[in-house]
Amino acid sequence: MRVVIQRAKYATCTVDNQITGKINKGFMILVGFKEGDTLESMDKILKKVIGLRIFEDENGKMNKSLNDVNGEILAISQFTLYADYRHGNRPGFTDAMKYDNASKYYDLFCDKLEEAGIHTERGIFGADMKIELINDGPVTIIMDSEEL
Repeated sequence: MRVVIQRAKYATCTVDNQITGKINKGFMILVGFKEGDTLESMDKILKKVIGLRIFEDENGKMNKSLNDVNGEILAISQFTLYADYRHGNRPGFTDAMKYDNASKYYDLFCDKLEEAGIHTERGIFGADMKIELINDGPVTIIMDSEEL
């Protein structure tokens, strides 16, 4: 599992000119799954995301978590995080988890964030989404479950 976390002042997801997800202060997260990912690897990523301290404290240091600042999450499914670009200029996506399983994992990931008490907005899995984001900092963190 791979996620790209961007600290956001604001983020929206629009599909067919309709806003499907919108947050203010928080994280906009691109979420990708690969074949072989497990619920255990998802739980490791979830724990890191929830505890990640990348919001500034009163001294201007990145020391506060999402919960500390009442932050929200906009989670966007993103199979292209597993693009294989080593052979030519057209990326392949054979490492990405198959559609049906990835859809279930994405829903479960978002549900678990909600269960942890974090307001979570979503994109629409498999849709052509337009993401608008004000990246705060900018701060961008890439996590891969294979590195945890």
